Amino acid sequence: MSYVIDRREEEKERRREDILDAAERVFTQRGLEAATMDQVAREARVSRALVYVYFKDKTALHQAVCLRGLRLLREAFQRARQSKKAGHDQVRAIGLAYMRFAETYPMHFAAMSRFEAQAPDLNQPEACSATLEMIQAGQKVHEEIVLALAQGMADKTLRSDLDNLMQISITLWGFTHGTIQLAQTKGTFIESMGISKEAFMKQAVELSMHALINRSGGGKK
Repeated sequence: MSYVIDRREEEKERRREDILDAAERVFTQRGLEAATMDQVAREARVSRALVYVYFKDKTALHQAVCLRGLRLLREAFQRARQSKKAGHDQVRAIGLAYMRFAETYPMHFAAMSRFEAQAPDLNQPEACSATLEMIQAGQKVHEEIVLALAQGMADKTLRSDLDNLMQISITLWGFTHGTIQLAQTKGTFIESMGISKEAFMKQAVELSMHALINRSGGGKK
């Protein structure tokens, strides 16, 4: 009996993932605002009613896409951190990894940005379990940056007086996230000034590193 139940659960999970895959394709093609549940159902080759069995509305689909994006981002940050030994190199690698993520997964980046702009107050009763799950996933992303910062303090490549590493992580995220959005929305203007988007974003990472580097120790370039 347990085998039958397990198979059913596996089938349900596969179906859910298939619908989510379809939603990602529709969101990419149509945009988050214009996409509809009917379009997702057609793309997934299932009935509209079945889509609602797994996702109660488009907001639930949007949140599921964001959760996928956050997991992909954490994996990217983890790989970046583990690819370098010194803490300052880990932090720099994570910053560059975020920029590559936005380029590789533009739909996920857009979905996450939209959620961040509209996220409900967690103290309010309408804050659902999916939203809380996303907040927790976001915290895990920041934990990778905190680990890199802590490594930099330990190996003296970053300043020893850094305090509240989670707050610093969030500040770095805000700076880098804003830089990416500026490159996306004002890229033509930036390039008209003779600056490539790649150079613009890399310089932003170096500017943030300048505030963290231990100039008297191993952080010197």
